[in-house]
Amino acid sequence: MTFRFARHTNDLEQIKSFYIDILGFELLGGFENHNGYDGIFIGKSNENWHLEFTKSDEIVHFDFNEDDNLVFYPNNKMEFDFIMNKIQSKKIELIKAKNPYWNENGKMILDPDGYRIIISDLKIE
Repeated sequence: MTFRFARHTNDLEQIKSFYIDILGFELLGGFENHNGYDGIFIGKSNENWHLEFTKSDEIVHFDFNEDDNLVFYPNNKMEFDFIMNKIQSKKIELIKAKNPYWNENGKMILDPDGYRIIISDLKIE
């Protein structure tokens, strides 16, 4: 089974830069003016999941809950440190998670739309 998480945004370029430059994902594809939507697919090559972000003329008013999180599990300490160094160098603020579990097992940041992202350190050996 393949998994896609699709979400609308007001700024496709800012989202693209964040997920590629900060989190280290790849641009897997995209489309322009498909029924009034532009979109991009972001993820890792050879994985069975990806993120889809779309943009249209509609302005999105975001209403995320504090427990609406995307959780990413780096494969090793080097990948975790790479992401944490990018977060620090771009002066992205770490925020406290509502669920205390994530404060003990990861680091939380906000993406450009305000969506909560957790970089977990659970699988790091």
